[in-house]
Amino acid sequence: MLRPLVERGHDVSVWLSRYGKAHREYEYRGIKVIPLESRLDFPSAVRRADVLLGHLETVPSTASLARGYGKPLIVVCHNTHPPTFRDMAAGGTALAVYNSRWMEAEAEVFFAEYPKSIRPADALIVRPPVFADEYATKPGKAITLINCNPEKGGEVLEALAERLPEQQFLAVRGAYGTQILPDLPNVEIIEHVDGQDMRDRVYARTRVLLMPSSYESWGRVGCEALASGIPVVAHPTPGLCESLGEAGIFVDRADVDGYEAVLRKLVSAAEYRLASKRAKARSAELDPSADLAAWCQAVEALPA
Repeated sequence: MLRPLVERGHDVSVWLSRYGKAHREYEYRGIKVIPLESRLDFPSAVRRADVLLGHLETVPSTASLARGYGKPLIVVCHNTHPPTFRDMAAGGTALAVYNSRWMEAEAEVFFAEYPKSIRPADALIVRPPVFADEYATKPGKAITLINCNPEKGGEVLEALAERLPEQQFLAVRGAYGTQILPDLPNVEIIEHVDGQDMRDRVYARTRVLLMPSSYESWGRVGCEALASGIPVVAHPTPGLCESLGEAGIFVDRADVDGYEAVLRKLVSAAEYRLASKRAKARSAELDPSADLAAWCQAVEALPA
């Protein structure tokens, strides 16, 4: 979302809120990134800024600075958990950015239940941008789960690998949560993969993507897989139903028999071609150009 702002000539910087491996300021695609360890003066940067953007746990502190220095605040909402809307409502938000229609609807429910909350001055839906050409590749042979914690479906992967010993499975270790990593001969386990390496290290090896998640506000990895025509078999969360659309193959995460039946059906070349065609069609529908143009216009319309 920040990349098109840079392309339009804006000076964009990201101030990291957690300690990490980086110790000095660096640049990523024209965006200046300032690590927390660099100990630069963030309030001075806020004073010079025209707009502040916060998300997740950074919203309360960013909102305080925005109020203190009279700067418009943008809040990017990634989920529908109560703190997301509560923190945004307390911050005097100029622009709320939701990642889906269903999240916007959930926000409306929140503001109806808590009428004394301060509504954002404006709101916009920007679906998590996936540039298809950055992910498109020739699908591989494995049935893949990305992030094998229980909430993402690690136990479903393990059960399916036991039931389908003739099938190759790929388990990608997640960045968070306790991982369920099956010790089975048909399961290959790889470490966490950075976003820019997903195409070559994951999607180029994947024939079918599993998403038996208990919760997804959108489900970005599913949309990344669609770019290569990889069928996605998913639990019908509201976010996944909206993101995958008619390309999604939906099975309740408790129905391991159902997942097994779908995977056996996709062994058929004809069934796979049909599912793959739907995946590519949905990927084209999710082209982010219009969303990002509206996003840039909304940012530029904020009072400096």
